[in-house]
Amino acid sequence: MTFDETFDAMYEPLARYCYRLGGDRDVAEDIAQEAMVRFFERGIEGSDAGVRSWLFKTATHLVRDRYRVEENRKHLLQETPVTPMPPTTPEQSLEVHETRAMARSALNVLPERDKEMLLLRYSGFSYREIANVLDVATTSVGTLLARAEHKFSKALETTGGTP
Repeated sequence: MTFDETFDAMYEPLARYCYRLGGDRDVAEDIAQEAMVRFFERGIEGSDAGVRSWLFKTATHLVRDRYRVEENRKHLLQETPVTPMPPTTPEQSLEVHETRAMARSALNVLPERDKEMLLLRYSGFSYREIANVLDVATTSVGTLLARAEHKFSKALETTGGTP
């Protein structure tokens, strides 16, 4: 059977099965589509019964994975609930926008490596990770970061910001 024939024959029963497992029609259709994509990408071949079995097994695993992710998300939200931020005033929004624009301007005048180094560090990367990404010695990351921060401060001063 070709992929198109398999899709036409199996998609609806697969989506119904996923709906019965999960109870959400949209999620069921997403999972059925994902199972079909995996079937196509992996080039699964075999008897009609074997293909049908593979698709339903794959869909079952996808439903279980989605359920586990949702349960983990619920658990995390119970442990660390998200508190909404108070609404910002137009003045605060403007100030944030202007501050970001000044920072972008200052970053854009830095040498590429300095810019990358600062962005990686303030994105939470460790010195070792920065060294690996930028192909520099781990022991020199601190010095390079200090120099990059100094250049950033100077660039920020020239754009009218405060370091």
